[in-house]
Amino acid sequence: MDCPDARAPDAFVARSEKATLAGRRRLPAAQRERQIVEAAAQFFAEHGLAGQTRELAREIGITHSAIFRYFPTKEALLDRVYDHVYVQRWNPAWDGLVQDRSQTLEARILRFYREYAEKIFDYVWVRIFVFSGLKGYDIAPRYLAIIRDRVIHPICAEMRADLNLPPPETVPLTERETEAAWALHGKVFYLAIRKFVYGWPIPDDLSQVIADDVGAFLRGAAPIFVDSVRDASPS
Repeated sequence: MDCPDARAPDAFVARSEKATLAGRRRLPAAQRERQIVEAAAQFFAEHGLAGQTRELAREIGITHSAIFRYFPTKEALLDRVYDHVYVQRWNPAWDGLVQDRSQTLEARILRFYREYAEKIFDYVWVRIFVFSGLKGYDIAPRYLAIIRDRVIHPICAEMRADLNLPPPETVPLTERETEAAWALHGKVFYLAIRKFVYGWPIPDDLSQVIADDVGAFLRGAAPIFVDSVRDASPS
């Protein structure tokens, strides 16, 4: 899997110039709204979530009041950016992928993270996520709740099944188990942080890197799951 190129600030300038030209034409309401959301996502990724909507309007080439005809508050605009950048990139096919026992657990987890990395290794996605955490916006917590429910907990439940351990319905998941799964998730995401936040190189082909991470998780986490379930089980 090749890692997509980062969108550099030069790309944002080019996009802004195109948006400015579009802003001089009368556009249908839905098209204008989408233009604002797409430009806002790029703008906040570059300038941070503290960026001013007045400057955003200048970048797009529309009046400041035009933004608020579509979005009554900056928070409403950020909510649409969240939907555009995060919710719409979630592939519905991922729901249930980890639980598909027609494949080995390693194959399931590996497939998810390879496909997931293709979606999130993106300049806008990563930088808005980081900025939202730093500034206390709820974008990161909302998205992490999705990851917890759709990725972390399913991986833990399937890990237990693979090890012939009691299911979470019998013995609730322990903190050690979930932290082991978060560590795998964080390791994959750190590659994106390194590229789009630190500007530090990462491998061009991430397939083997992710395979190594998943293999290390499965080997290293097994004793953690066994021990923690034993300690949490009723005597």
